[in-house]
Amino acid sequence: MECCGGKKIKSRFIDEDVDLSLLDNILSEYKNVKGSLITILQQAQEIYGYLPLSVLDYVANETKVKSSKVYGVATFYTQFKLNPVGENLIMLCDGTACHVNGADKIQEAIYEELNIHDGETTEDKLFTLNIVACLGCCSLSPVMMINDETYGNLTSKKTKDIIRDKKSKALAKEAK
Repeated sequence: MECCGGKKIKSRFIDEDVDLSLLDNILSEYKNVKGSLITILQQAQEIYGYLPLSVLDYVANETKVKSSKVYGVATFYTQFKLNPVGENLIMLCDGTACHVNGADKIQEAIYEELNIHDGETTEDKLFTLNIVACLGCCSLSPVMMINDETYGNLTSKKTKDIIRDKKSKALAKEAK
C-alpha cells in the first residue's frame, strides 16, 4: 500500500534495468557516514547519467535512509536528473532579468528548432531542455547554457543558429 502520494511521486522517475552493483563501492564507503546522501546521489548520477528509480530505492535500502527523504533530495536539488539527459543539456534561464528580456521567445525558438519543451529530450538524444530559475548571468540576459558553455544576449535567430551549429558538430562527430 502506498501512502502520502507515493505512487504519484514515483511516477516522476524513470526506471530502467541498471546494474546496481556499480554502486556497491560508493555505498560501502559512504553508507555509514552521516550527511553523505547528496555525495552518494552525485556519484550515482555520474555512473548512470541520471537517477533511475531503482537506484534511489537501492540507495534508500542500503543506507537505511527513508525513501521519502532520498526522493525529496533528488527532486529538490536541480543538479539531480530524474530522466536520461541528452548529449547537450540546454539550461535556459527564466530568472527575472531573462524573463523580462525575452526568455519566452528563446524557449519558443528552442521548441521550433528541436520540438521539445522543458524537461524533454529530443528523440535522437542530442538535446535536453531544462528551464532554470537563474544562471547568475543577468547582465547577459536572456541567457542559456549548453553543457558548460554560456550564451548570452540571445535572440531567436541566434538561439537557432547555436543549436544548428551544435547539431551539425554532433552529426559530423557521429559520421567519423
